[in-house]
Amino acid sequence: MPGGKGANQACAAARDGAATAFAGAVGADPLAAVALAGLRAAGVDLSRLATVAAPTACAAVCVDPAGRNQIAVGSGANLLARAAQVADAALGPATLLLLQMEVDPGETAALIRRARHRGARIILNLAPAAALPREVLAALDLLVANEHEAAWLAGQLGCAAEAVALRGALGIDVAVTLGEAGAGLATAAGLLRVPAFPVPVADTTGAGDAWCGVLAAALDRGLPLPAALRRASAAGALACTRPGAAMPAAAETDGLLDASPAG
Repeated sequence: MPGGKGANQACAAARDGAATAFAGAVGADPLAAVALAGLRAAGVDLSRLATVAAPTACAAVCVDPAGRNQIAVGSGANLLARAAQVADAALGPATLLLLQMEVDPGETAALIRRARHRGARIILNLAPAAALPREVLAALDLLVANEHEAAWLAGQLGCAAEAVALRGALGIDVAVTLGEAGAGLATAAGLLRVPAFPVPVADTTGAGDAWCGVLAAALDRGLPLPAALRRASAAGALACTRPGAAMPAAAETDGLLDASPAG
């Protein structure tokens, strides 16, 4: 199935209505077409995509006895994606840059520094958890982590794993997603809790990517933060109702929001 965290998030943003461009890397092999299928179907701009001399990344989604995903990744071409694929001209104040950690952390750090210098808004999904310099994390507008990634980062920073404590350590807004327990967002105004939407769960693969991509799309078109978070939560829930990393369309997310009382 199509996948990769960056690809999933870009696809989710595009399917939610955002004009979306994707920068990444694939190999010159049959898996490239599979990896890019969702992006192409969603109308994502692939002009910043590189084809490199390494195999297209792939992953095997394993499930432990408790039903939790344990994803084994062959990084391949992902590690040859470069920050230079995103030109300075694309990093102005009108741009929302959404990043994740399945590429070289040094390249991610370089792009964050350039984006901050040029005034872009920056969201980083710290998944899979990997080290970045503290000053790079402090340059973000929003850091998103699940509870396991938050615990890993808290160990690095010497603080508690809750969103408020992580925000205190970094000085930036922090969202911690908690699966069926919803999510918490710590800002200067305090902690905002967003409940999860109860749905029949088939496969949680890609739910966090749907959450991040739709949050970025909602913020990009100017939704207030509470409404953007609720929309992200609805999209993440819908992604759990189908096999694979299947990103919901905007109309599906609208339908779940309309059918569910605000909370």
